Amino acid sequence: MENVTLNVGGMSCSHCVKAVEGSVSQLNGVKKVAVNLQNGQVDVEFDPSFVSLSKIKETIDDQGYDIK
Repeated sequence: MENVTLNVGGMSCSHCVKAVEGSVSQLNGVKKVAVNLQNGQVDVEFDPSFVSLSKIKETIDDQGYDIK
């Protein structure tokens, strides 16, 4: 398992948290997703043999948020 913290712009409310956590958690290989609105960060625990970091970033981007 790998852990990564991504800096994400544009998140401001509970809907943002649900959108990011919901979409990323559905990816095969993602074990845990936690959004911290105050810090603008998303912590992801994932298995790189199932899902790439670029796919995780793409999924967040598809929800309308910017990876910094």
